[in-house]
Amino acid sequence: MNEMESVREKILLKVGIYLRLSNEDKDKLNKDDDSESIKNQRNMLLDYIEKNPQFVLVDEYCDEDLSGAGTYRPEFERLIRDCEDRKIDVVLCKSQSRFSRDMEVVEKYINNKFKEWNIRFIGLSDNADTENNGNKKSRQINGLVNEWYLEDVSENIRSAFNSKMKQGEFISPFASYGYEVSKIDNNKLVVDPVASEVVKEIYDLYLKGFGFTRIAQYLNDKSIACPSLYKYQKGIKLNVISCRPREEIKWNTNAIKTILTNELYLGHLIQGKRTTVSYKNHKVINKPKDKWIRRENTHEAIIDEETFAKVQVALKERTKPMKANGIVHNFSGKVFCKECTHYMRKKNSAKHEYLVCSNNRDGYKDCVNKESIRYDALEKLLLEHINEKIKKFYDLSILEAESIKKDKNKYTKKINLLMKQKNDIINQMSKTKNYLKNLYEDKVNELITAEQFKELISDYNAEEEKLKDRLKSIDNEINYYTLKESSNKNTKELFNKYQRLEKLNRVIIDEFVDRIYIGKINEETNTRDVEIKWNFD
Repeated sequence: MNEMESVREKILLKVGIYLRLSNEDKDKLNKDDDSESIKNQRNMLLDYIEKNPQFVLVDEYCDEDLSGAGTYRPEFERLIRDCEDRKIDVVLCKSQSRFSRDMEVVEKYINNKFKEWNIRFIGLSDNADTENNGNKKSRQINGLVNEWYLEDVSENIRSAFNSKMKQGEFISPFASYGYEVSKIDNNKLVVDPVASEVVKEIYDLYLKGFGFTRIAQYLNDKSIACPSLYKYQKGIKLNVISCRPREEIKWNTNAIKTILTNELYLGHLIQGKRTTVSYKNHKVINKPKDKWIRRENTHEAIIDEETFAKVQVALKERTKPMKANGIVHNFSGKVFCKECTHYMRKKNSAKHEYLVCSNNRDGYKDCVNKESIRYDALEKLLLEHINEKIKKFYDLSILEAESIKKDKNKYTKKINLLMKQKNDIINQMSKTKNYLKNLYEDKVNELITAEQFKELISDYNAEEEKLKDRLKSIDNEINYYTLKESSNKNTKELFNKYQRLEKLNRVIIDEFVDRIYIGKINEETNTRDVEIKWNFD
């Protein structure tokens, strides 16, 4: 009897069944139920084991709602570890595609590792069986078909998503802070009444001179939940990577900057900024800006165009806030030396605040403009000039007459000039590509040596890099002047807003002033030139 049991023990094979379902099954009653498809797979495999007395079920591995591509599947990984540890002798699946649709995974495990570990693989519905050497080719063909299926599905999904984005439909599962996904249409954004007020306050604080850090501190001091915590409090589950407990995550400078630069708050959808390498490689890569999908006026705006434009201009011009209070001073990024064009930095003495050319700092004396200008004196001077402008332009008839003379303002001219330069560079790059083609043909035809070809290619690459850098620089300038032009459109409204000013602040200076240039002191007259460049001249 013992001998018979020993023989029976030797022929028994330990079986692990693997079950997988890609899409969430509609027959589930709730999330804790097994889907009907999983039940059907399990019943089929258990029935097969029952009909084969040499098979003994030792474990079950089930991945539900997970793709059969080469992505991480927890139960699949556990199955592979148990195979490597020789805990099972047979892997039993409904089909090879249930195990994996990825040809690389099929080749690695079914056709290689399982053979090395002496493990048999059986797929019932497609007759895949590694014990049958005759069907290896059919298994490989099935693997290719499954691979092609994955590729087709991936392309169809990408195409469907692109179509939705082009139609202005929101496709992300989570809305940006300030909005929420509509309960009626999950491809539509609606304003979140609570978070949208915080967004407005962030823009208002920035225009008042608060820096990123100071705004973050202000919100944290008021115990306003940061975007991730706010979503969590509303029951939205996000995968947040942080070494801190979720409840301790605070506002930070990155969150503030993201909100201040997001055109979503203008009512525009900009999607398709990132993609993955392929359906098999899920590494996220950034797409070039010209490949983004942009649709305007798809949802209600939180920030108006004028405010957004002012913030973008301020972001490009502003210097660092003061360490003492985290607030950007009124003239930050606005005042420059007329002699060397370096910015004027703020310094404090025991009695006064003043501005001095930054080209004279740290012992260097590279600028002839060495004398400082008192901060309060400059404020007083600018206040007088602004009030003069208001008085002059307050007469609407004068304002309208002035606007007629400015059919082509200075920013439009600059943008047109930059666009012409950009087109010239693009044409030049196109010509150099033809040059490269001819160069290669000369090498093939032995009209030039390989060494000459290499040297000429090196020159070509260096020139192309210079042209690309110039294009980036031009694009930045175009964006800058476009923002300035946008902020300049409301001159009439600007002068209607004020009648006479008693005191300056950062918002007023940003509205009126582009730049201020401070000249050196004239030793004979003891005076200096102060040139104000207005936003509306």
